[in-house]
Amino acid sequence: MRHFKLAMTMTFATAAAAIALTAAGTAQAETPSWCGPKKATLALLDGYGGNSWRQVTTASGKQTAELCPSITAYEYADGQGDTQKSISDIKSIAAKGVDALVVFGDAGPAMLPAITSVYKSGKVIVPYRVNVGGKEGENYSKFIGSSFVNDGETWGNWIKGILPKGGNILFLSGPAGNSQGLDELKGMKNVLGPEYVFVNPEPFAVTNWDPALTQKVLTAEIAKNDKIDVIVSDFGPSLVGALPLFQKQGKSIPALATSDGNSLGCFWHENHASNPDFKLFTVATGNDNVRLAVQWAVALATDGTPPTEQIFKAPAFEDSVSGQPSPVQCRKELPGAIYLSSELPAEAQAKAVGN
Repeated sequence: MRHFKLAMTMTFATAAAAIALTAAGTAQAETPSWCGPKKATLALLDGYGGNSWRQVTTASGKQTAELCPSITAYEYADGQGDTQKSISDIKSIAAKGVDALVVFGDAGPAMLPAITSVYKSGKVIVPYRVNVGGKEGENYSKFIGSSFVNDGETWGNWIKGILPKGGNILFLSGPAGNSQGLDELKGMKNVLGPEYVFVNPEPFAVTNWDPALTQKVLTAEIAKNDKIDVIVSDFGPSLVGALPLFQKQGKSIPALATSDGNSLGCFWHENHASNPDFKLFTVATGNDNVRLAVQWAVALATDGTPPTEQIFKAPAFEDSVSGQPSPVQCRKELPGAIYLSSELPAEAQAKAVGN
């Protein structure tokens, strides 16, 4: 899937400890409508949990589950990037009698047989964000995706606002052929006409969401293209180490449409004054996708009212041009590897990632 093997590793135990809610605090909170009266147990299963994005996401999922007093036990498993371990985690947790499972199936369709087996055993199982194939009601209870087409449309509309007469776009995404990048490109092309030219190889410049490869790719693209008006990237923090390449060649960093990260926001604050073309627009990087998946799983397991939303749409977050919905954010006193768009408080994120 995407870029989430880029940031620092940390054990889940630390992340869980960092955001654990007190029993009193949970009891005082109003019970949400998606939390029904039936008692149930819940597990969150990650295909790969060893980076800051996953640590913040995991902490967000746990915090969401703790809002429902009907959830009597919560478990977590990290597949550690190993498909066979991820499959084994699903089978073993289901065998322990856990009622509802929320699955980040990094390995995609390879996870489907195990997910289907759990579903057919009568348990609630909700894969999210990564498409594992199959059908709702046949292979799993519900799939909670993320609308990457929506991200592309949001970026495209911003680009039209700053470059109304058109311009040259460099689009960077992850591994070759990844569905996220293809969906984002579809969204951009839904709103951008032929006066906007994509200068990258079709359908996007491949970076594997790796900062080192991103720098190599960007070096080549700068040399190849005299004029880049805007860069689009679906993981903004991976660009931080590469953007100074423009300055080294005597050029301003161009406009950037991407996803948020504290490191990127702070980089903009430090560099925009000396780079007149460096406008920045971000969408939320999507940690809260897990909240919608947990809400659905809890609702189905506890006889609650399911949420109305079935697909997570990342909202616009920062815009250095309009300041809406917020200006560019930077918390210098906190780690770069946190995501200020997340509903989880920044200080709790810092603890979750071990700082």
